[in-house]
Amino acid sequence: MSLDKIIETLKESREGINKILNNKSSIKNIKKASELIVQTISNDSKIFSCGNGGSMCDSMHFAEELSGRFRENRRGLTAISISDPSFITCVANDFGFENIFSRFMEANSKKNDLLFAISTSGSSKNILKVCDYCRNNNIKVITLTGKENSEVAKYSDINISTPNGCYSDRVQELHSIVIHIIVEMVENQLF
Repeated sequence: MSLDKIIETLKESREGINKILNNKSSIKNIKKASELIVQTISNDSKIFSCGNGGSMCDSMHFAEELSGRFRENRRGLTAISISDPSFITCVANDFGFENIFSRFMEANSKKNDLLFAISTSGSSKNILKVCDYCRNNNIKVITLTGKENSEVAKYSDINISTPNGCYSDRVQELHSIVIHIIVEMVENQLF
């Protein structure tokens, strides 16, 4: 990789941040998402998160920042990433991959819990199915996507969209920033 390519890549990443900075709707939805998470935690309800591939890694990162530690020493917050490989392979084998997240929510969630669903495309079948399950069972849904007006947004109480370029890696960079902002805001509001 040439130095020019490195500079071009960094500029592309910076352009994505500028897109969020100039999108008042996205900024408002980041704030709303943090407030809904605080409300859910304050009501002794659980936060669940999910995603595929790199988005699953982001889902796990989000949950561990809440349940473990972010910036401050404080009590752990109930946040669970749907990422257990034995559960996922069991359900995928017996019921199909499109059911891995909805089956987990069926087994573990209750009314007034919250799902934080991450999908760069906004159209993954298993994400659509779990969001539909949540809507039908009084579970709030926050979606973090890489496409404006994605299919999953219709199931979402709050959709945060971070479109940036043609590839998921640029979108995931922005997702990481958004996740950190949300967790920081939650921590600041609760502690």
